[in-house]
Amino acid sequence: MASVFCVANQKGGVGKTTTSVNLAAGLAQVGQRVLLVDLDPQGNATMGSGIDKRALAPSVYQVLLGLASIAEARRHSDIAGYDVLGANRELAGAEVELVDLERREHRLKDALKAVQADYDFVLIDSPPSLGLLTLNGLCAAHGVVVPMQCEYFALEGLSDLVNTVRQVHTKLNPDLILIGLLRVMFDPRITLQQQVSEQLKTHFGAKVFESVIPRNVRLAEAPSYGQPGVVFDKSSRGAQAYIEFAEEMVRRVQAPAARTPAAAVEP
Repeated sequence: MASVFCVANQKGGVGKTTTSVNLAAGLAQVGQRVLLVDLDPQGNATMGSGIDKRALAPSVYQVLLGLASIAEARRHSDIAGYDVLGANRELAGAEVELVDLERREHRLKDALKAVQADYDFVLIDSPPSLGLLTLNGLCAAHGVVVPMQCEYFALEGLSDLVNTVRQVHTKLNPDLILIGLLRVMFDPRITLQQQVSEQLKTHFGAKVFESVIPRNVRLAEAPSYGQPGVVFDKSSRGAQAYIEFAEEMVRRVQAPAARTPAAAVEP
């Protein structure tokens, strides 16, 4: 049975898609069977995995509306080594169309049941807003991975996100937990980033991943080539950091402590 994780942060530009794509590629490289679900209408995770979003038919949009199964819509990325349930601009209309459907928050969860045995990990790249698409991701997931920059405003947004996870855990998905916080785009030369990093470890303890993703040009260049950074330049510091993160994710999923309820995590 696959472990399902939603990569989420209500703040934009914090590396959600970069983390989703490179974690998927890293997990594939350490021998895990992975499905990456792109829930962002921009389709960046799809393109960053080497899949042409313009050629998708069907896509995650049809899956959410019940017009296709995941088995029919998924595509294998030969470049990255994992499967992709891709997205494109069609998905932008799903927020409105889902409103009147039964189990509107659980459409993705219901669709995943048919393929969970095919994978070790399912990663969900969510949009930077708390709409029905993000709720579908949170309701389908066993856990939330939060990529965040070590900056002041990121701390304020983190409190809101933790409250959102707690509410979803209480009202919609009792299986949802906060797996951990991933520090991304980290530059140890900046004093403020060091201070925020220490604050995170003080307040969240073991919920902060040991892995730290450095600010890295090669990770930023990779999407323009339709590849995860882990594949584009395996020797780069960013790629090595994501592979270490993938290994840590495997260890954390296997650890009993990973099942701490999200409702018990305080901001």
